[in-house]
Amino acid sequence: MEPGGRTRALKTELRARLLAARRGLTADERRAAGAALVTRVRDLPAAATAGTVAAYVSTGTEPGTRDLIEALRVLGGRVLLPVLLPDNDLDWAEYAGPAALAPASRGLLEPTGPRLGAKAVEEASCVLLPGLAVDAQGVRLGRGGGSYDRVLARVRAAGTHPLLVVVLYAHEVVDTVPREPHDHLVDAALTPDGVRLFTG
Repeated sequence: MEPGGRTRALKTELRARLLAARRGLTADERRAAGAALVTRVRDLPAAATAGTVAAYVSTGTEPGTRDLIEALRVLGGRVLLPVLLPDNDLDWAEYAGPAALAPASRGLLEPTGPRLGAKAVEEASCVLLPGLAVDAQGVRLGRGGGSYDRVLARVRAAGTHPLLVVVLYAHEVVDTVPREPHDHLVDAALTPDGVRLFTG
């Protein structure tokens, strides 16, 4: 097997293990994790001050972000949420509160406001990213769809340097995540146990 194929296989195996562990969490554990994130995000000045934060609405067994994004809005920040495009890229719209979210494809909830374009993420001082794991070097493991690889490539090309933060359960900060050439490093992990900063 080629080195690239071996890395992809390792990622697939790791994703399967992590998704199984998430399915094993109880509803109470998931709720407690979401509530803790609201408190812990205040340790991220780039997110907790009245700037622009790009975030997302959690689904399924992901660490809950609905209370988190509402807390950021109440703090006075501008919160951008993604809108999935047919090619798996992301458009963005401003979050205007829980009532301004609507069901979309793939079980997602998306903002109903005006679309701002894919480059709107470049205005963010902090980008909260979904993921399944991150390691001590800041290598993030996503679900493999590529949407956020495009987002990270876009902000890197723009040279805007937002704080890149993956939102995880505490046990998903792991020793090593297999890395491919297109994988971008993140700056921090936000977990129910606190914020972990990476030096790369």
